[in-house]
Amino acid sequence: MGFKCGIVGLPNVGKSTLFNALTQTAAAQAANYPFCTIEPNVGEVAVPDPRLSTISGIARSKSVVPTRLTFMDIAGLVRGASKGEGLGNQFLGHIREVDAIAFVLRCFENGDITHVEGRIDPLADADIIETELMLADLESLEKRMPALEKKAKGNDKEARASLELMQKALELLRDGKPARMADIAAEQRRAYKALNLLTSKPVLYVCNVDEASSATGNAFSQAVAEKAEREGAGVIVICAEIEAELAQLDEEERREYLDSLGLSEPGLNRLIRAGYELLDLVTFFTSGPKESRAWTVRRNTKAPRAAGSIHTDFERGFIRAETISFADFVTLGGEAAAKDAGKMRLEGRDYTVRDGDVILFRFAV
Repeated sequence: MGFKCGIVGLPNVGKSTLFNALTQTAAAQAANYPFCTIEPNVGEVAVPDPRLSTISGIARSKSVVPTRLTFMDIAGLVRGASKGEGLGNQFLGHIREVDAIAFVLRCFENGDITHVEGRIDPLADADIIETELMLADLESLEKRMPALEKKAKGNDKEARASLELMQKALELLRDGKPARMADIAAEQRRAYKALNLLTSKPVLYVCNVDEASSATGNAFSQAVAEKAEREGAGVIVICAEIEAELAQLDEEERREYLDSLGLSEPGLNRLIRAGYELLDLVTFFTSGPKESRAWTVRRNTKAPRAAGSIHTDFERGFIRAETISFADFVTLGGEAAAKDAGKMRLEGRDYTVRDGDVILFRFAV
């Protein structure tokens, strides 16, 4: 199951530097982890999770495979992109493919790097990006409405339901608000998502700061953090230049460099985790002597669907999920000891997978 987080930003905000650091990190990971494919505008990276190393150590696994998240570099965003400026339609086509959007905002001053708008104002940058997305959504909905209205008049129940959701989105967009602010009933959320609106996707604000502000942030990033809190969006502070340098270093050099900056880990680790959290994902594990592996599913996923993320046969022939919590697996020292202690649970089709579960799926096809 793939999850994509798009990276957007105006020119000269550090978006490309940040993405290049991501792809370099991914390329370095390829030596240790399989299936790390890189395309010119796509970087697939491992989600940092120390629990996997702990589990694999207990199980004495020969190989370790982390769960992964895909970042997509979305090119061509400038004021007027919704009307074809810059790369226009190419930008919009790419961004519709992602599950969430990271807005890279320039939160540093540097006279040698000009800003396309002639000033440093991350909140205004965010507004430009959001406006372009809202304009694109407005145009998309207004084009689709006439045909849907015609179907609805013909007593098409599905068309009427879609029309109702579109009208909710249009009210917000015409009022200058993103579609994600709509109050949608739980049973309608899947249909609302199917409208494929750019502004209905969750947002993460990435504050690109200078090196001196990498550990604490600055006034620019604080203003963005306040905006994110008001909106219920995600936010992280990162220095793209530092990340680009870290991507070129070996493990020992990286550790020394981070220590010199007063940082406990690379900012990319936080960016990856923030993207993971933004998409409301959880991790479960499979483990044995051959392999310990992390798997990604959306929160509240039922056991058969989680099994299907491993192989479709697992979902189709699902019998039960033999489940151990991460805490019990570690405390008791593995699967056999947890089973002997009565800590292995036999869960059925209605079980909701929890973050950190260590699971053995039983199935028959």
